[in-house]
Amino acid sequence: MSNAVLRVDALHKRFGALAVTSAVSLDVRPGEIHALIGPNGAGKSTLVAQIAGQLAPDSGSIWLNGDNITDWSVQRRAQNGLGRTFQISSVFRSLSALDNVQLALNAKSRHQSLWRSFAGGSSQQAQTQLQRLQIEADPSPAGALGYGTVRQLELAMGLAQAPALLLLDEPLAGLGAGEALQVIAQLKSLRGQLAMLLIEHDMDAVFALADRISVLVEGAIIARGTVDEIRSSARVRQAYLGDD
Repeated sequence: MSNAVLRVDALHKRFGALAVTSAVSLDVRPGEIHALIGPNGAGKSTLVAQIAGQLAPDSGSIWLNGDNITDWSVQRRAQNGLGRTFQISSVFRSLSALDNVQLALNAKSRHQSLWRSFAGGSSQQAQTQLQRLQIEADPSPAGALGYGTVRQLELAMGLAQAPALLLLDEPLAGLGAGEALQVIAQLKSLRGQLAMLLIEHDMDAVFALADRISVLVEGAIIARGTVDEIRSSARVRQAYLGDD
């Protein structure tokens, strides 16, 4: 689609004889949650690394808001609207939740040092982001917070940069049932406000959140559609979902 926030065109990536990304094309439309699912080893992490700029594709292109970002650095992509959360939490564990969000607020500034970026952060804006996700502005170091709170803090940091697109890499990983429901509710509340590419193994969460789903198996997209279309696909059930 011409108005897609993210467009991936015919992306290829090989490691020796192994094709880990095979002609992958997908788009994420304004305001939608597009889920990327597939079995372990399907190539989801490799695809996300290419979108984020950590890994260069062998061929194909990646577009963000109409700009070809295929050769851009991780930092340039972030400065131009690509936000990300990680499968493994990546907060500054020695800083408080408020300080972490203040850092994130100024992460787009390419010329400031880390300390100047930290010092210049808006405390009020950071407070607003924490309140948005119902996180207390606890002065304790983030490393002392519960795991679920740390995952929510990482989401607050991603949102603080007002990204055009947010890559959500298994945001429910390691969460208890109650914590997962809270994060799902928070993500639902953001639908329509920004584009999200969601990588997640919890299919109940995927079906509750996704506007569209792409299914990646052995490095290739085998199906794409709405929740109902993916649920009813015999090919997807055979390759990933199973009969249940």
